[in-house]
Amino acid sequence: MLYLKQSIKAWDTDSFKDVLIKELRSIDASLLPLQQGLSYSNFAVGDNISAIILCTEDNNGQLQVKAGLFYSGIIAGCNCADDPTPVDEINEYCEVLLAIDKKTALTTVSLIK
Repeated sequence: MLYLKQSIKAWDTDSFKDVLIKELRSIDASLLPLQQGLSYSNFAVGDNISAIILCTEDNNGQLQVKAGLFYSGIIAGCNCADDPTPVDEINEYCEVLLAIDKKTALTTVSLIK
């Protein structure tokens, strides 16, 4: 389960976007749909995630935030000794919708594209 408590505390302040981006960078990458959002590689690497907040909306006790996530992926080979496939990181990007409950900070994340 994902709780964005610091972001809820910062809602309606000038620092909201910065707090949310910092909180997104610090969470476990497995809580985000990075693997499903791959476009150029076949395995998501969640080591260095950065985010951009595209839009926010306060909707009936829930914050809805559309965010773009920048991260890396790799093209995983067979890992054989003679596999010529280099393991280079490839830049990836996906957009997600964060639905944050304003009372509990419980957050659901849905892949948009």
